[in-house]
Amino acid sequence: MFRPKGVYPAMLTPFNDDGSINEGELRRLTEFGITKGLHGLFPVSSIGEGIHMSFEEKCQCMDIVFDQAKGRVPVTPGIVASAPAECIRLAHHAEDLGCAGVVATPPYYYKPAAPMVERFFETILEQTEIPLILYNIPLFVQPLDYDTVKRLSRYDKVVGMKDSSGSMVDFLHFKDKIKIAGADVNMLCGREEILLPTLAMGGSGCMTASAGLFPEVMVGIWDNYHAGNMDEARRLQEAMLVLIRTMFAVALPVGFKLGLELRGFKMGPAKLPLSHGDAFQVSTVRSRLRMLMEPVLAEFGEATVDA
Repeated sequence: MFRPKGVYPAMLTPFNDDGSINEGELRRLTEFGITKGLHGLFPVSSIGEGIHMSFEEKCQCMDIVFDQAKGRVPVTPGIVASAPAECIRLAHHAEDLGCAGVVATPPYYYKPAAPMVERFFETILEQTEIPLILYNIPLFVQPLDYDTVKRLSRYDKVVGMKDSSGSMVDFLHFKDKIKIAGADVNMLCGREEILLPTLAMGGSGCMTASAGLFPEVMVGIWDNYHAGNMDEARRLQEAMLVLIRTMFAVALPVGFKLGLELRGFKMGPAKLPLSHGDAFQVSTVRSRLRMLMEPVLAEFGEATVDA
């Protein structure tokens, strides 16, 4: 059975001025990631504004990425919704396409207790056949707890977990609970700052926004770690830190979209309109980000573009 492994981008979504998905740019982003050596693709992600898309837009995003990938790498779209019925419909669409798996968070907005969160996932698992990747993202939804993950990991269809807590303490306890359950679940980090520590502690890779912006760096961390070049892996990991802080200096996901624009992609407006203060901050962040990106990309023979 498929199990996620390697460097996956949590893909950002380019939009036209009217808010519709920019298919041409999404195809370019997909091709960019594959040619840069990414091991899989995660469209309809949190950073990709999947939560703001209609059901039809989520399906359209899956369709475009899957079609462009042409089987070269596994595609694992998000199926995020506030109730399991829509998650199930999205999972069926992904399965009909031929996607390798799907990624699901706990329900958002309401904050159900752990037993309801567990039942949410069980409902999806009972009514779908496609492999499922659990997604823990406490920044936005009710956190998964260790014992819920332990019990869910016993389902054969639960093949991976993306932990975006940013906590190596939580990551290790999740991993240990899965081991106690005797389950075969690949653990991936959802924060780009800890890919190297994740690999060092037996993790299987990452699903991060920066993998789509700086695939050379993130794949470089992976490759150098597995080649035993720890000093270079550590240097590349540390190079990500100031880039991440800079992109988070403006409302999510605008800073990350600025990064892709500086790489030559037309990302369009965010689904959620910027405040006047955030709009004013954008030009400052763009200038600083460009300055920081130039030496990093130059190492790989790449350059920023005028934006």
